[in-house]
Amino acid sequence: MATYDLEQQEQLDQVKHLWKQYGNLVTWVLVLALGGYAAWTGYLYWQQKLSVGAGSLYEELDRAASAGEVDKAAKVFADLKDSYAGTTFAEQGALLVAKVEAGRQKPELARASLKWLVDNGKNKDLVAIGRLRLAGLLLDIKQHDEALKVLSAETPPAYAALVADRRGDILFAQGKKDEAVKAYKEAWKALPATVEYRRFVEGKLTAAGQAPEAPAVPATDVAAPAGMPPGLAPTN
Repeated sequence: MATYDLEQQEQLDQVKHLWKQYGNLVTWVLVLALGGYAAWTGYLYWQQKLSVGAGSLYEELDRAASAGEVDKAAKVFADLKDSYAGTTFAEQGALLVAKVEAGRQKPELARASLKWLVDNGKNKDLVAIGRLRLAGLLLDIKQHDEALKVLSAETPPAYAALVADRRGDILFAQGKKDEAVKAYKEAWKALPATVEYRRFVEGKLTAAGQAPEAPAVPATDVAAPAGMPPGLAPTN
């Protein structure tokens, strides 16, 4: 019995020694782990709450926009960007309210809404759309240099053709025909042949006296006389 008590005491002393040596470290690890879990849980709750609040305001903005209530739409958008500036809803709201403002002959408000998106947006696609629309509104009031500056920022490759086309419009308005044609050709080449907008750009080039040349027909596509292999068909 005494031997058992001695062994038990030795084990207890070892535990005490280990705790004295590593106890604080273990405690801090547990605190950090539990704190991290609590922070992550709180972040998810905050994100969910943020999304619900922003989504609710965006729906209100959408209703005002659909009804053409530009003043109400502007007010809701102001609340949306003030309270939920970091959300996609706010960035989408900027595009929506700008559309209503421009349609209701309030281009100065539309430019301000789009400028907010361009300066504060995080979604690269939405910011690219905002840049294109803002450049168009600046073109309307003949602020050509500012419009070109707006388009000079880096945008996703998917918008390169549209940026080139809009840049061509601005350069053409400045009387820089050769530079405009170059931009239009860049846009035309970047757009797939199946995209309807490509024909619109082609119309601009035609109007400028620079209609794109039709691609040459490969020799293998020319009908060959009977008995002659397609690859040896005459090309003239």
